[in-house]
Amino acid sequence: MEPSSVSQLLYKQLNYTSQRQKVISTNIANIDTPDYKTKDLRFKNEMDKASEDKALELVRTNKYHMQIDKIDKEPNLATYEVDGLEEQNDGNNVNLDTQMSQQAQNSMIFSAIQNSIKKDTAWFKSVIDASGKN
Repeated sequence: MEPSSVSQLLYKQLNYTSQRQKVISTNIANIDTPDYKTKDLRFKNEMDKASEDKALELVRTNKYHMQIDKIDKEPNLATYEVDGLEEQNDGNNVNLDTQMSQQAQNSMIFSAIQNSIKKDTAWFKSVIDASGKN
């Protein structure tokens, strides 16, 4: 049993940020590798595809309520080479400042998602504790 319907979405986002952290770390590790091209995860295309499949369509049960439906589809994340970056003489186009900035941003997002999961779980636990006292 999961604390709420939001938890599943949070865990998927946590998985995405974890995978993106690995890609950014690989870019940084290959900063001195000749002809290495900066990579990133393709996520926007997955969202567009899901929108076309109406997988992200919201179902309203009341004009004041929204219900999340069909978002449980597992995204197929794939790496791709980032185009349009300045290359060095050896053909490598990894920019350390950009990668470190992306890594810091990704780390903050990861922490925020973890905190959201903790709060969601704590809220669920408090509901269970309160219902047991009756």
